[in-house]
Amino acid sequence: MTAALVRDVEANLPDPALADADWADAYEIETAKPFASAREAAECTVSAFPLWTMPLLLLRNIIVLPLGLKGADRGFDRDMVGIFPVVVDTPGRFVGGFDDKHLDFRVAVDLAEVGERQRIRLTTVIRRHNLAGRAYLRAVMPFHRAIIRGALAKLAAARP
Repeated sequence: MTAALVRDVEANLPDPALADADWADAYEIETAKPFASAREAAECTVSAFPLWTMPLLLLRNIIVLPLGLKGADRGFDRDMVGIFPVVVDTPGRFVGGFDDKHLDFRVAVDLAEVGERQRIRLTTVIRRHNLAGRAYLRAVMPFHRAIIRGALAKLAAARP
């Protein structure tokens, strides 16, 4: 499994997942074994997150609690994929995410057929509300990139 299977691609704004987002990134892989739906691809992506992700999320939740920011465990009464509350769930597009006082974010998984293969694109779109949102995004960006690239590389290797 190599991250070279994961391509950084241009993320276009505005994105319907969060129309007034001011930041976005996107990554793609292609597989020969297609997913039945974008939700299935999202579930498999979340399941492929590196093992070190969960302790980091726990630490994040402890750190942001005194700041009044939401933790990742707030959706027990909602439809969820991993830590993400479901916003949109169609066969070709899955969107999860939530709004908080420092930023709003959405993660979108889109499927497209490319000849005999299937393209999976994961796009993250964010609307930063204030300086805290900008600082938070800057602090988590190295982890975000590593988590997404690692999870997509694992998917690509498992479904060549």
